[in-house]
Amino acid sequence: MTSTLVALRTALPPRHQRGFTLIELLVAIGVMALMAGLTWRGLDGMTRAQDQVQARADKLLTLQAGLAQWTADLDAVQQPPGFEGVDWDGRALRLTRRSSSDQGSAMTVVAWARRDIDGTGYWIRWQSPPVNTRAQLQTAWARAAQWGQNPGDAEKRLEVVLIPLQEWRIFYFRADAWTNPLSSDNAAPPPPIGSTPGNPAVASTGPVLALPDGIRVVLTLPEGQPLTGTLTKDWIRPTLGGGKS
Repeated sequence: MTSTLVALRTALPPRHQRGFTLIELLVAIGVMALMAGLTWRGLDGMTRAQDQVQARADKLLTLQAGLAQWTADLDAVQQPPGFEGVDWDGRALRLTRRSSSDQGSAMTVVAWARRDIDGTGYWIRWQSPPVNTRAQLQTAWARAAQWGQNPGDAEKRLEVVLIPLQEWRIFYFRADAWTNPLSSDNAAPPPPIGSTPGNPAVASTGPVLALPDGIRVVLTLPEGQPLTGTLTKDWIRPTLGGGKS
């Protein structure tokens, strides 16, 4: 019996352990590399999409904060004797408002403008320190005008750069119509003798235009940014009631 089993084992062909051929290995490596590339492209696309969404969200929050501050500034406008209260010179909008700090009856001068920074236009807000006297208010008013035209380093330290802005336009609501503040119907009378260029508030006499019933700002956001297009924001003087837009 034993001799028979030995004979059978001898007669059977030996078993060879078969491995992968070189071609099979190359095919497997190619498939794995393709899957890795597709996975990387998918992850890269997800990362890019997430970055774009985050950038858009950040710009949107900044725009919302800027518009909220714009409305808050206009809601707090006060018109001291001899001051326009709100003035648009074609480049900057200046206004006098109640101070947001706890300093009693203190006021501040605020200015909004668009300025190019490194080839890109931005919407920028400037605010003076709180003022308590007429002389301080006149100085801050003139400083805001200087900032809107040709700001120096001292003025730039008081500004906040908001969002990229291609252009902006301002309209006043007066006599039941939106008009250009610089049109002849809204033009201020010649300043009295003794006033200085860029600072009409220095003169304490002479007619001063009343605050407009409303102010419209039209913002054109540049192409190639997370937020683009044209945005219109209307503000109506709270004391009017009812609202017009």
